[in-house]
Amino acid sequence: MATIKIKQIGSPIRRPADQKKILIGLGLGKMHRVVELEDTAEVRGAIKKLPHMVQVVD
Repeated sequence: MATIKIKQIGSPIRRPADQKKILIGLGLGKMHRVVELEDTAEVRGAIKKLPHMVQVVD
């Protein structure tokens, strides 16, 4: 299956708890960390909920 690289560009400080949980679920939590995940609808949905905190890396 195809994969997607996601980089955290925003800090979870002073963010709602649900946004912090989404970051942890994606495998992020520290600034500038990059993870490679399967390109599924669930991952795409999580990215759409945090456009100000994550970035898709090519």
